[in-house]
Amino acid sequence: MQTSTPENRPIRVLVVDDHEVVRIGLRSLLSGQSGLEIAGETGTAAGAVAETIRLQPDVVLLDIRLPDASGFEACRQIQKLPTEARVLVLTSVATDEIVFEAIAAGADGFLFKEIDAVGLVEAIQRVAAGQSILDPAVTRRVMNRVKAISETPAKDKLDLLSAQERRVLALVAEGKTNKEIAMDLGLSDKTVKNYLSNLLDKLQLSRRSQAAAFFAQHATK
Repeated sequence: MQTSTPENRPIRVLVVDDHEVVRIGLRSLLSGQSGLEIAGETGTAAGAVAETIRLQPDVVLLDIRLPDASGFEACRQIQKLPTEARVLVLTSVATDEIVFEAIAAGADGFLFKEIDAVGLVEAIQRVAAGQSILDPAVTRRVMNRVKAISETPAKDKLDLLSAQERRVLALVAEGKTNKEIAMDLGLSDKTVKNYLSNLLDKLQLSRRSQAAAFFAQHATK
């Protein structure tokens, strides 16, 4: 799978989990995968932010239960950094609130630790390529939650978008990267980025994963 990393270099992953055994297991699993490289590991939220700054990973594999602060707070801080790091939450427990808060914090993906090795590697590759990942087991719950908190009727919000912005949104919901959307619509990458920024502002959202969830819930309503 093609990724967003330059010159086809390995995808650099930062592993964040408070359990050393889990970190060892993930390091062992991912280190043996072609195209992946463990950039580093840490067991705290503060460490997640500091190591993201220091190591500049492509993907931060983040647990939400950390000893010093929640993974949500770490995710919010990472998303504010001047880096290209993307956050993939990997957790063993997921209530409706936890799932939605992860998305609201700006996570680019959300997976259960029960996922198999092939699925995890594919998810890391897809997130690194700019796609958004949501475990199928929680998709419907997130969609319902997005609908419940919407302050403006969905139809009214969608009506704020231009025809081209809606096309871009539909392709985002399909999991396509900006480059793929640009090719599909015959636009430049920069133009697609501008359309995406504008539609996120209009929908009062901050991340493409939130936009994808919103579109999947409301597009056919």
